[in-house]
Amino acid sequence: MFTPLTVAVGVAALALAAWCGYAAYRDQPTKDWHFIGMASVTVLALVQLVVGVVALAGGGEPDEGTVVFVSYLLGCAAAIPAVAFLSLAERTRWGSATVAAGAFVLAVLQVRLHDVWSGTGA
Repeated sequence: MFTPLTVAVGVAALALAAWCGYAAYRDQPTKDWHFIGMASVTVLALVQLVVGVVALAGGGEPDEGTVVFVSYLLGCAAAIPAVAFLSLAERTRWGSATVAAGAFVLAVLQVRLHDVWSGTGA
């Protein structure tokens, strides 16, 4: 897999988590700027999905199995859009907290995705 892209997605997800967590701390719902940030992180995750599928098609093989790897790729691509829709339904500070939690989960998924590909996990 492409490690710099995995790091970029993880760092962007952590930045989004901090930003939305700060908004929740200040008792603010998600705003248009937050959705632009969510879109940016989602685009990175979609690029990662394409790179992962191309790596599989090119003969690469994850150490923990193709099904697990593709499942993590799809979960990473769907994490932020899912919490974005939830934050639209909850227009209070808890919408921002939901996005912060989802972005943190995406950062954790990046670590696990790297482990699945390189075989360094338990």
